[in-house]
Amino acid sequence: MTGKQRGSESTGAGTGAPQKKRGNASPPVEHQFKAGNPGRPKGSRNKVTLAIQALLDGEGEALTRKAIELALEGDVTALRLCLERLHPPRKDAPVLLKLPAMEGAESAAKAMGAILDNVAKGNLTPLEASSLSGLVEGYRKALETTELEARLRALEERQA
Repeated sequence: MTGKQRGSESTGAGTGAPQKKRGNASPPVEHQFKAGNPGRPKGSRNKVTLAIQALLDGEGEALTRKAIELALEGDVTALRLCLERLHPPRKDAPVLLKLPAMEGAESAAKAMGAILDNVAKGNLTPLEASSLSGLVEGYRKALETTELEARLRALEERQA
């Protein structure tokens, strides 16, 4: 069997069905939405999800009670489920870091220096430093915008 023959078998050539060449991400032509059909609206839910939600709506209290009973009996999965609801894992934690008072662009530069120093010393993770740097940068941009607006207003008043 030659490479040409193998290729024709894998693509379905010779079956009479027109084949559209497609990349990895595009579905077959017969599965694509027709013109004018935008698909499911954003935020809409799958029918199965809606059905499950309707079944569970009236049973929340009973299911919760059963999960608690199973957890108290030693069911590790139920115990984990209950504990995660009582005390969910933290996604973020407060960072204890003394920064200079933010009064201008110069203090923003000092704050960035303090953040960098704390990363170098191991007091902050790079991710924490990135978050803090974003806050300082946001402050600097707000300060810059306010200063530019004041300058523009002064120029307009002089010309008027």
